[in-house]
Amino acid sequence: MREPSNLGQELTQAKGLLHKASKRSRRSGQTTVEYALLFVGVIVPFTFGIIFVADVLWVWHSMVEFTRDGARYAVTHCWESDSSNVLAYMYSNVPVNIEQAEFNQPNATAAVTVNYFSVDPDSGTLDPFTCATGDCTIGCIPDVVQVSIQNYTYTNFFTTFMQLNGIAMPTWTYSLPMESAGCDGAQENLGSPIPSTGGCLP
Repeated sequence: MREPSNLGQELTQAKGLLHKASKRSRRSGQTTVEYALLFVGVIVPFTFGIIFVADVLWVWHSMVEFTRDGARYAVTHCWESDSSNVLAYMYSNVPVNIEQAEFNQPNATAAVTVNYFSVDPDSGTLDPFTCATGDCTIGCIPDVVQVSIQNYTYTNFFTTFMQLNGIAMPTWTYSLPMESAGCDGAQENLGSPIPSTGGCLP
């Protein structure tokens, strides 16, 4: 039979062990709660914020390239008063991005405009280009083309879910001097040895 003094010591040790185990359990539970709060309050919003900014920059970069591509197409294709040839090309060649559907058709909230200008020889200012000869003819070649995208506001799941206002984007504009405008006669007038057939590329 154990002596009373030894039994008391064992009981004291057992109580101490139970107290330490209980303390470790409370600390573990507190750590779990703190991590959960950190995850929900900081890590999740930060992750979604990175995704949101990446999406905005993706659209931005795509629209810069979109206007450049449209302008490059316009300078090598003939002038049409309604710019339908350039617009048709642009609507069918929208760069891949998260908001691609906003730009592949006429849309008032993401308006694609193509403007042609002639350079005033005296002042050097740009005036809107007009031509009485008719669309897609050698006699109608502007000096400058300007392609723009305007009135676009970026909205997606994040702004809708969080009930935030969309981000109003600036107008993307790109201008280039006209080249042949798709007319082989224009090249001949510039001294090209290529014989003219009198046609223009629509």
